[in-house]
Amino acid sequence: MKDFRYLDETAILSLSEEKCIGCGNCRLVCPHRIFRVRHGKAEITDPNACMECGACATNCPAGAIYVNPDDGCGCAAYIINSWIARVFGKTPSGCGC
Repeated sequence: MKDFRYLDETAILSLSEEKCIGCGNCRLVCPHRIFRVRHGKAEITDPNACMECGACATNCPAGAIYVNPDDGCGCAAYIINSWIARVFGKTPSGCGC
């Protein structure tokens, strides 16, 4: 998934360095490995690979990560449903959020 891209510069993802406790949960749960921990804080290394699944935010005990696909960008379910629809020649049905 290293080369995965959805739409460059569209992911709604932010990381608060002030709130981050450097636990590394985001790095462990991110399916596209867009985080790293350096100098005791998480960093976003590849924001364009974010599929907005929300695993990082859900698993952040400090609440330092914000991902909200309902703010105008697609979520992981929508992306996956779009790929499946494309394979079967159908119109995407949305994400169900």
